[in-house]
Amino acid sequence: MEKEDMVYLCTMVGNLSGIPVRLYEGEQMTFFHNLVTLPKDPIALAQKETLSITDHVGFYVTPRFFYYGVVVSGNIRLVVGPSRQTPAQNQELKDMAFELDVRPDDVPEFLAAMKQIIRLPLESMMQMMCAINFMVNGEKLNLNDVVSGIEKTFTLEETRAEQRMAEMENASEALHNSLAVEQTLMNIIRKGDVAALEAFVQDAPAVRPGVMAREQLQQAKNTFIVATAEACRAAIRGGMDVEDALTSSDAYIQQCEMMTDIHRITRLHYDMALYYTRQVERVRLGHDTSDLVRAVANYVQRHLSEAITTDQIAEHCFLSRQHLSRRFTQEAGVPLAAFVRNEKIEEAKRLLRYTEKTVSAIGLYLGFSSQGHFARVFKEIVGITPGEYREKNRE
Repeated sequence: MEKEDMVYLCTMVGNLSGIPVRLYEGEQMTFFHNLVTLPKDPIALAQKETLSITDHVGFYVTPRFFYYGVVVSGNIRLVVGPSRQTPAQNQELKDMAFELDVRPDDVPEFLAAMKQIIRLPLESMMQMMCAINFMVNGEKLNLNDVVSGIEKTFTLEETRAEQRMAEMENASEALHNSLAVEQTLMNIIRKGDVAALEAFVQDAPAVRPGVMAREQLQQAKNTFIVATAEACRAAIRGGMDVEDALTSSDAYIQQCEMMTDIHRITRLHYDMALYYTRQVERVRLGHDTSDLVRAVANYVQRHLSEAITTDQIAEHCFLSRQHLSRRFTQEAGVPLAAFVRNEKIEEAKRLLRYTEKTVSAIGLYLGFSSQGHFARVFKEIVGITPGEYREKNRE
């Protein structure tokens, strides 16, 4: 197919789907079509992965469950995305904008544009890519040819684990985690966000892990061992005692090794993730966390990049400002404003330690009015400046 024909095809696909479409020659993007205006193209966060696909039809799922479809024809590559089946939360989109270095003044425009991109199930995305592949490569593929069955995921709740196991056994395969899915899960564990873990299991796309063994049972065990090691490390980063985390990791792995049922291993995988998430939650909030404190903590985690006010939290919890402040101080043992500041500074410490973002960018991302304000609050809580902390704690 000629270059002008590919450009026409990209334009028509973008117009019909409402999803951004790009044309690459080698690693160089030569055409981009989008119905909405994005200050920064989110492909920058997935370009390496999408350009590494060599099959005629492929896809990549990001850690935030956005996905890209890819069609390859020789040196030409057509990339459609991002799309997603479920709506993205504002905090997720703000995190993306932060990683993309979107200017603070352009963040509202970025969020609005991302929300206008049409949401499409992964199955529908891949069927569209098969149709494009037929037009480009003259190859008749179907969904099973390119993904070998995209399974529906299932919901797991601790209080109903046994009932849900029956649902899992009716599925053609158990829940599979790719590297992208694991990255999201580890972030949830590190934050100790039990509510996010439950939402994650409900909404996570089903994608395949790397093959680590020929035999299915051993593959499940190998996947579990790798996930447990990563979860242990994430919990330690979240504040869990190192010895406790490692001892628990050994116990879970030993338990897995004795199992002969893949479905039990799948359930153990969830139990392990829930255990580490709750341990981090207890470290962050105390062992006797009330429903109110947990609700406030989860709200703060989902609005970290905003200038969070007591009025906003009170409205979220359906309480008056005065009643919320009084109850929270009684139940958490710390004033609400101090709790919010502490949570923001904990996230700042993580970003200073594990990213290359500037101190100024981190402060603005976390909703501080200025770099000076951020530095003052950080030093008040941590005892040293953000720059000094980064120098002492670089990984």
